[in-house]
Amino acid sequence: MPVNEPYNNLYPPQREGYRPNRDGAGANRAALVIHTIADIAAGFLILWILLYLLGANEGNVFVGFVHDVSDWLAGWSQDIFTMDSEGLRVILNYGLPAVIYLLLGHGIAARVRRL
Repeated sequence: MPVNEPYNNLYPPQREGYRPNRDGAGANRAALVIHTIADIAAGFLILWILLYLLGANEGNVFVGFVHDVSDWLAGWSQDIFTMDSEGLRVILNYGLPAVIYLLLGHGIAARVRRL
């Protein structure tokens, strides 16, 4: 005749200083979020550079949205470079923040993954 096991034997005994298994899933997830945010920010800036250089209609709602987001993202770097050529000025003033966001975002994500 089978005998029921007591409830206290269902779980492994907890010993002093026991910590759950840390496989790094949380750190990997956080690193992925940081990496993705940096990529999206750089993507908006690069998209604005392309739209500007291709002569997109700035009255268009999508182009205006991309321009507004890019202006907000690159607000700290506006007019660092004052070139005579308008196209070169846009490339440098919006390209620099894109590169910095990529470098910082990927660097921070790599550091978080090592935690």
